Amino acid sequence: MKFESMSQRHAYILERLESEGNVRVADLFDALDVSAVTIRKDLKILEDKKLLFRTHGNISRVNPYSKDRSVLEKENILADQKFRIGKRAAEMIEPDDAIIIGSGTTVLYLAKAIPSDLKLTVLTSAMNISMALLDKANVEIVQLGGVVRKTSTSVTGNYAESILDNFTCSKLFLGVDGIDLEQGCTTSNMMEALLNKAMIRTAQKTIILTDSSKFGRRGFGKICPLNDIDQIITDNGVSNTMVRELENQGIEVIIV
Repeated sequence: MKFESMSQRHAYILERLESEGNVRVADLFDALDVSAVTIRKDLKILEDKKLLFRTHGNISRVNPYSKDRSVLEKENILADQKFRIGKRAAEMIEPDDAIIIGSGTTVLYLAKAIPSDLKLTVLTSAMNISMALLDKANVEIVQLGGVVRKTSTSVTGNYAESILDNFTCSKLFLGVDGIDLEQGCTTSNMMEALLNKAMIRTAQKTIILTDSSKFGRRGFGKICPLNDIDQIITDNGVSNTMVRELENQGIEVIIV
């Protein structure tokens, strides 16, 4: 595809971003049939106008770097999507399961959706998850201990990680701050990322619960590469391109 003017190239780039959310810069070289120097100049102009963000080898519509925000601030963001994600995840829990639930607002909706009569054991690092399960008589709660992060109401640290060594669980339901095709799953806090790594080692299956706004974003702490993930449950705001890329890597993507 050959575009004669800079404005045509810019329109094409922005249309790609609008439909896909994230685009690899290498794909633009072939699609626009221009030099790497020309593409970089185009992207610099668009970035200066705040129309896109550049990272290593990729461009995105929104700032890919997530910041640490409190659960109170995040809980009502995309609440309907999180409710549907949590409800779908709860349907995957079987009687007498032993599961891990990480921290975050999306997994909180999972905890609230667990049927009151379902018998299971839940390990969690998040105090708000434990509180949401208190009135469910058949749920045994194992609260991990450690240093409390006030923004997430979750514990972190070596003590919490060592407790996990005493258990094995069938499923881990994990919330993340970012999912990136290159960086994998990330969170905004390094200590929480380390605890999430330990959770992945403890569980037989890792299931990510995330709304579509987290795709293409990156947090400071790297949790795991994409090949450590078995399933992702998200809403229909995720792009078809992202879904295909994830499925090509063997990840089952469930859209609610």
